[in-house]
Amino acid sequence: MTDILNCTKSEEVFYAAQDLMPGGVSSPVRAFKSVGGKPIVFDRVKGPFAWDIDGNRYIDYIGSWGPAICGHAHPEVTTALQEAIDKGTSFGAPCVLENKLAEMVIEAVPSVEMVRFVNSGTEACMAVLRLMRAFTGRDKVIKFEGCYHGHADMFLVKAGSGVATLGLPDSPGVPRTTTANTLTAPYNDLEAVKKLFSENPDAISGVILEPIVGNAGFITPEPGFLEGLRELTTENGSLLVFDEVMTGFRISYGGAQEKFGVTPDLTTLGKVIGGGLPVGAYGGKKEIMSMVAPAGPVYQAGTLSGNPLAMTAGIKTLELLKQEGTYEKLDSITSRLIDGIMQSAENNGIAINGGHVSAMFGFFLCDGPVRNFSEAKTNDSELFGKLHREMLHNGIYLAPSPFEAGFTSLAHSEEEIDKTIEAFDKSFNAIKN
Repeated sequence: MTDILNCTKSEEVFYAAQDLMPGGVSSPVRAFKSVGGKPIVFDRVKGPFAWDIDGNRYIDYIGSWGPAICGHAHPEVTTALQEAIDKGTSFGAPCVLENKLAEMVIEAVPSVEMVRFVNSGTEACMAVLRLMRAFTGRDKVIKFEGCYHGHADMFLVKAGSGVATLGLPDSPGVPRTTTANTLTAPYNDLEAVKKLFSENPDAISGVILEPIVGNAGFITPEPGFLEGLRELTTENGSLLVFDEVMTGFRISYGGAQEKFGVTPDLTTLGKVIGGGLPVGAYGGKKEIMSMVAPAGPVYQAGTLSGNPLAMTAGIKTLELLKQEGTYEKLDSITSRLIDGIMQSAENNGIAINGGHVSAMFGFFLCDGPVRNFSEAKTNDSELFGKLHREMLHNGIYLAPSPFEAGFTSLAHSEEEIDKTIEAFDKSFNAIKN
């Protein structure tokens, strides 16, 4: 192993945090349970970098789990926020910024004719499920194994991500009656979906999925899978919902639905559209969204929804992303990164398969291909933990779980990519025996 980092202050803070917060963290995957060691406590971030409270600098490939697509603390975003904060942090009343961001989302995302802002991806998915059921008059929903749609009770069924990372059951405290109407199928398996529809005639409100899975590792849809779901839901009078909390505005300006040319009925969004501030949204066809209160009977509300700071950061971030050449650059640097990772592993005799779409990437330390969550679990988690620790020592911050996608940003230059590939080469060499 390379020289040990000095993380004394991080360890002290984490030790104290365990008496203050469950597990010492505000979100489970941050606890480093699946990679070993103690979590790194961040002090500040800028561009492609993060600094911990001990002064160590890392090239960051989490990007606050996706929102920092322009790089951390982008000067145009922070300047806009500084100007906005003088007017107040929350109004609890309509503001013109909501209109502006809504117009940008509607213009960009093919399925969205109307949008409702909320405060998180979890909240967006909770609301969209209620809307699916109300619009169709049906109770059941199909989700896919390993797809994570937030921590609401009805979605904690084969949910991947932190649940898999910690080796927990789906979750104690979730009544069976709550999940009785949640049906599951393996990702990329159209036949399994057809079977569920045939076994539950006129009972399924819709199908919800991550069009690119980011919470069971990085898994892309096989050719025809998304198109097949579109056909199946239409044939059965059900709705198709894309959870684009991760992919929205990240893999293309119009999200996965623009990238793959498949338009769902409803879409959930988050992360990028808040520019690093808490945000979520759901939207879709006007006839469906018109059922949401106060226009219709489906109730959903939120004190901080559409707050001026999140709207400001989101607007500025989307303006930056709309500039010419943005997604070509993101694709180029991410392609360079994943190609380097794959080559480095192969040079060191380590089994690997992986890939990228625009500014999302991932890899599995196993023979591939990986097409679903079951296959993702063949990943060598112990070896990944060793790799993660080595990469930290070499100044690279990866997601502390083998079941998470990675993210690049406009702030990552070829210099950072080259340093990262070099760090992978050193780390693979250190763990191969």
